[in-house]
Amino acid sequence: MRILVTGAFGYVGGRVAHALNEAGHTVLLGTRQDAAPPEWLPRAHVVRLHWHDRAALEESCRGIDAVVHAAGMNAQDCATDPVAALEFNGVATARLVAAAVRAGVKRVVYFSTAHVYASSLEGTITEQTCPTNLHPYATSHLAGEQAVLQAAQHGAIHGTVFRLSNAFGAPMGHGPNCWMLLVNDLCRQAVTTGELVLRTAGLQVRDFVTLEDVARAVLHVLPVGSDSPGDGLFNLGGGDARSILSMTKSVADRWKSLTGQSLPIVRPAPVGPAPAALTYSSDKLLGTGFSLSSRWSQEIDATLSLCRSVFAR
Repeated sequence: MRILVTGAFGYVGGRVAHALNEAGHTVLLGTRQDAAPPEWLPRAHVVRLHWHDRAALEESCRGIDAVVHAAGMNAQDCATDPVAALEFNGVATARLVAAAVRAGVKRVVYFSTAHVYASSLEGTITEQTCPTNLHPYATSHLAGEQAVLQAAQHGAIHGTVFRLSNAFGAPMGHGPNCWMLLVNDLCRQAVTTGELVLRTAGLQVRDFVTLEDVARAVLHVLPVGSDSPGDGLFNLGGGDARSILSMTKSVADRWKSLTGQSLPIVRPAPVGPAPAALTYSSDKLLGTGFSLSSRWSQEIDATLSLCRSVFAR
């Protein structure tokens, strides 16, 4: 298949693009900037996306079998500029879907976020859980979801939306702006400071999923008709929610296994009641025949290895 990946130089998009290429697909790397092919995919064709140009966007989709839409504003930028968040995560997604339909693209896969449900996830979360988060990051992604699902509902395209939980793993190179994410930040701390510092006691529970499984999920839904049963909307999590402290200890354990060195964990004392439990259910996706590989140690090791090559003193 010929697959256009938007946000292909980013954190999720880069890993997905690389996996698609490894699986034998022809991958086109979509970006807003003029860019040469990256070192990790030197023969790929780079497509500059003009999000406000209807004709140019349609031309970018011409001859494409599927679009994987991984471009989007992060939570911090959305909070700073809510109007831009809606314009890009919502309106630009709608423009892309419309362009893909006009160009004859068969499938669009869109990466949304688990945070559409709530700012702090707790309890059991399924696709039937009502989204209530009013943060611009959540509301703008919800608008993007609706553009994909509405087109799919009307038979214009096969659409898949992934509500992604906390993805972790090594990016393709050090370029993506991903070092504020928990696991990546911890791996960088291990290399640069020799200790792991948390801003809280680390008792909050999060669902984590490896980038390997994220890419595998895309490969799983690409064949037209593969999103049955269901309406194309899927939670994509790791099925193993754990505390931030537990994940921090996992990074410390992997560092010790790789280097023989122990890492102290520095954190404030716990205050208040323990956070609520969380089950971020991906049962709907698993019901289509998908399975998680959950190779957590390998993802942490790869991230530590990249940090050692990029950030080592």
